[in-house]
Amino acid sequence: QVQLVESGGGLVQPGGSLRLVCAASRNILNIYRMGWYRRAPGKQRELVADIASGGNTNYADSVKGRFTISRDNAKNTVYLQMNNLKPADTAVYYCKIDDYIVGTIWGQGTQVTVSS
Repeated sequence: QVQLVESGGGLVQPGGSLRLVCAASRNILNIYRMGWYRRAPGKQRELVADIASGGNTNYADSVKGRFTISRDNAKNTVYLQMNNLKPADTAVYYCKIDDYIVGTIWGQGTQVTVSS
């Protein structure tokens, strides 16, 4: 069974940066999309950014220009570089992989807190 391991969350001051990393526990050969979602307290989970196998990216309007998603296909890893963080970015961040064979896999989540 494939698992996703997330890291990089934590506490940061407004204006700061964090880099989230999500790696699959074993090699997955048919990934067509990797992405990051978040759930803020009292809100529904929302898409932050995703990236297709060909490299096309999609971002939530609230993070455009501040966050960058990237992937390393050889390592089955997806990254989320978050700059100029705001208190509104405080949430649990989840990575998700969509694979033609394995299906959809979610990570366990990592907490990001933006506070002074």
